[in-house]
Amino acid sequence: MYKDMHGLGVALVTPFKGDGGVDYEALARLVDAQLAGGTDFLCVLGTTAETPTLTADEQRQVRRTVMERNAGRLPILLGVGGNSTQAIVDRLATDAMEGVDAILSVVPYYNKPTQAGMYAHFAAIAESTDLPIILYNVPGRTGVNMLPETTLRLAADFKNIVGIKEASGNLEQIETIISNRPAGFKVFSGDDGITLPLIKKGADGVISVIGNAFASEFSQLVHSAMRGDYAEAEAMDERLRRMYELLFLDGNPAGVKAVLHLRGMMENRLRLPLVPASDTTTELIRKFLLAF
Repeated sequence: MYKDMHGLGVALVTPFKGDGGVDYEALARLVDAQLAGGTDFLCVLGTTAETPTLTADEQRQVRRTVMERNAGRLPILLGVGGNSTQAIVDRLATDAMEGVDAILSVVPYYNKPTQAGMYAHFAAIAESTDLPIILYNVPGRTGVNMLPETTLRLAADFKNIVGIKEASGNLEQIETIISNRPAGFKVFSGDDGITLPLIKKGADGVISVIGNAFASEFSQLVHSAMRGDYAEAEAMDERLRRMYELLFLDGNPAGVKAVLHLRGMMENRLRLPLVPASDTTTELIRKFLLAF
């Protein structure tokens, strides 16, 4: 049965050790921090997890580690996306999806499909599985923007397409989806910095980066906004505003991993082609944390 997802979802990072291997113990501690901090659901193997750099075995173990530590307490949203439609369909047919409550599937990247191609891609995925699907529109990474008409058409045509993570940064586009979506279709902010204004417009929450390091604070913001306590939400939003910027100065997840390292949660390691945040950015983050 589909577990309803709303509020604060966190796109978990993948911690690495000094020898380059995955630090599964640090990952388990990160899940503990989410459980304690008020996170509402966990996004596993998304962009922030550096998933393209993980082997198939590592991806399976990351997923297993999160699920075992979570022990069914929070819904699990699993990243299952790519730029080969057939490969995704085949994966959904062969991979055991026990314990997965929904999948997050990104607009195909690099090959730049048309709107008709995006529709056909997600239609094929929806027809291949009974799992709920949350679409992921992030044109800054994929090179193409899925227009509201395409999103709304998919939402209307497939009952298991249940929501979208919208990271276009285009408030007008996202508001169009919110205003015209069918009943029950969820809209999640894909950008931490515009979460509050989108919730005010009717969004159902966020799939977050900053929540990795500020689960308690960001859950307070999200939950306050969703119950209409905008004064409290705005106060926390103002406290975090500079951090929204710092996290992305050197790209994601370099910024949030720097925070997690400074807070003693994990080593400051990424996998090539990504590298850690610069010394300058790290020092700005350190000063923010001291003053926070």
